[in-house]
Amino acid sequence: METTSTPTHCPYCALQCGMNITPLPQGGVEVTERADFPVNRGALCGKGRTAPAVLSSAVRLTSPLVRSDGRLVPASWGDALDLIAERLGAARERYGPDALGVFGGGGLTNEKAYTLGKFARVVLGTSQIDYNGRFCMSSAAAAGTKAFGLDRGLPFPLEDIPRTGCVILVGSNLAETMPPSLRFFSELRENGGTLIVVDPRRTKTAEQADLHLAPRPGTDLALALGLLHLVVAEGRTDEAYIQERTTGWEEARAAAMAHWPEYVERITGVSVPQLREAVRLFCEPESAMVLTARGPEQQAKGTDTVGAWINLCLATGRAGRPLSGYGCLTGQGNGQGGREHGQKADQLPGYRKLDDPAARRHVAEVWGVDPDSLPGPGRSAYELLDALGTDIRTLLLMGSNPVVSAPRAAHIEERLRSLDFLAVADVVLSETAELADVVLPVTQWAEETGTTTSLEGRVLLRRQAIAPPPDVRSDLHVLHELAARLGVEKGFPTDPEEVFEELRRASAGGPADYSGITYRRLAEENGVFWPCPGTTGVTDEDGEDSAFDALSDDPAHDAETDVHPGTPRLFLDRFATPDGRARFVPVAHRASAEEPDAEYPLLLTTGRVVSQYQSGAQTRRVAELNAAAPGPFVELHPRLAARLGAGEGEPLAVISRRGRAVAPARITTAIRPDTVFMPFHWPGEGRANTLTNPALDPTSRMPEFKVCAVRVEALGPQE
Repeated sequence: METTSTPTHCPYCALQCGMNITPLPQGGVEVTERADFPVNRGALCGKGRTAPAVLSSAVRLTSPLVRSDGRLVPASWGDALDLIAERLGAARERYGPDALGVFGGGGLTNEKAYTLGKFARVVLGTSQIDYNGRFCMSSAAAAGTKAFGLDRGLPFPLEDIPRTGCVILVGSNLAETMPPSLRFFSELRENGGTLIVVDPRRTKTAEQADLHLAPRPGTDLALALGLLHLVVAEGRTDEAYIQERTTGWEEARAAAMAHWPEYVERITGVSVPQLREAVRLFCEPESAMVLTARGPEQQAKGTDTVGAWINLCLATGRAGRPLSGYGCLTGQGNGQGGREHGQKADQLPGYRKLDDPAARRHVAEVWGVDPDSLPGPGRSAYELLDALGTDIRTLLLMGSNPVVSAPRAAHIEERLRSLDFLAVADVVLSETAELADVVLPVTQWAEETGTTTSLEGRVLLRRQAIAPPPDVRSDLHVLHELAARLGVEKGFPTDPEEVFEELRRASAGGPADYSGITYRRLAEENGVFWPCPGTTGVTDEDGEDSAFDALSDDPAHDAETDVHPGTPRLFLDRFATPDGRARFVPVAHRASAEEPDAEYPLLLTTGRVVSQYQSGAQTRRVAELNAAAPGPFVELHPRLAARLGAGEGEPLAVISRRGRAVAPARITTAIRPDTVFMPFHWPGEGRANTLTNPALDPTSRMPEFKVCAVRVEALGPQE
């Protein structure tokens, strides 16, 4: 029997690598490389290669489950949905709509994220919706919006990286988190460019660098300010660019000049000669980039930290020019699209602000509701989870596992247990789903069609290749059925293309304008970069020409078909601010929310390993990946290990003000002696997020995952 391969994209990180799926005669599917997709050009990491393993009925959910006598037992779809609708409706009647919480995920397709946000606001009437992307790149989004008027992870394609002169990569271990992307940085160096990596650990990525800066965790802000101080002191600013394309320089300059090199050396541990070398490497080429990831972003000062790196780009004329700029390496598969279309507590589709009357009018018209009926902004992700069981009595959760991924995770687990009712829709029985009253089995990447938006801002089409198991339904089906049971018969289609057509209308004229994108174009063009208006000259809600029309490097379009080409490169003509100028934002270094002291003398930082992904809910079910990364560990320097009396592989207890985790020691000179590192993919006693600090950035509401004070105790050899 002849089989057909279906071109699609990986279900994991924001690279969204291209792959082909071929059903096998004996059952299951085979994944093969797609050389035609420019991001991975045929390369796949181990997670992508083994993604079909999670399609197996042996590891995934295959029927609804309902809690009975304390146990989750199989149930029919009708009974499960009836129960969810009954409990949501009863809670709304008794406590009001804001007693109903909705929590989404950065892995949901654009269609699902859009529908989930619409469901929360139109059907439930609740303001209490957010998603786990708040834990990923929200600080970079806030800083980018302040500076440029628009947040898109990368304002240029990855293919520009090998052609620039220098890249400063801040807090990213992409050799393990996004392995196929490493080739762009290898090609950069082959072409004569330089790579500077900023990371407290000498990671596999840092080993590739021309210069590795290893600051003390929580001091990235001081480091960026110190580099800007040197840029000014050495006369390396681009004064013409600053005058023509920016505002606010004098205030930002004054703030940076308070961070002289020797002061920054004392704070960060990065020597003055290294600071000077970094400035030289960054400023001497004609073009350069700064790329940040979770390291500087997952801090209680993450927005200011990213803002300081953006200021460095602006002061040197390295933004809105070819082969130059600031970018954020978005982590989750649809982390970019997930925050653009309504999952986030303060946003409506098209990246519109929920408290903007014009935005509310536009979206309400598309939805066929009164703008005044839409609730206002709600709680951010951690604040929402922290309110469970008190202000929020019931929760509908899709595609997230906060029992493992949330900061202060033991507390969040208690909050989830305290709910009156919890319903979870997921692919597998995650640690969070195990606590639910109802669990719904939903389709996966290979079993459904939908769009995602990569870290480049490239909207992509995932195609269905195989049928799901008989008793598995899509998230769109779940929301359609719940809406009908709660009295809203129309407006929640199950066909993803029909949802996308509505999303196009809802986004039209907004910052993230998808109105010119269609499924047909996505299939034919290998993705389309937003903004992509339906026609050039599209007007915004107030009838004015949209500021975003002028952001493209090539705003021309096909006059006969009136098709906008999309926008691979932003800001080359103007920034997305009312006057077209970028904004310097003055910032100053401040201490982390929790500094070491006599009781907790060390710093903990967290991150990922190559063979696991996020909370590990899916990858921990893949034998090949578990063999490569079977469990948590504590990475520490030999000097610290000697002081503790700890041997390689022996258990260590890591203790913070929030709890205790135990994992084997991994001793290496690749980490600072004052710092320990734990990956966060595992539950149980090795759960790193038991320890992490939920202190929030005042702007982005990002928790401080990347730095907290701990003590470490050696537990001795175990029999």
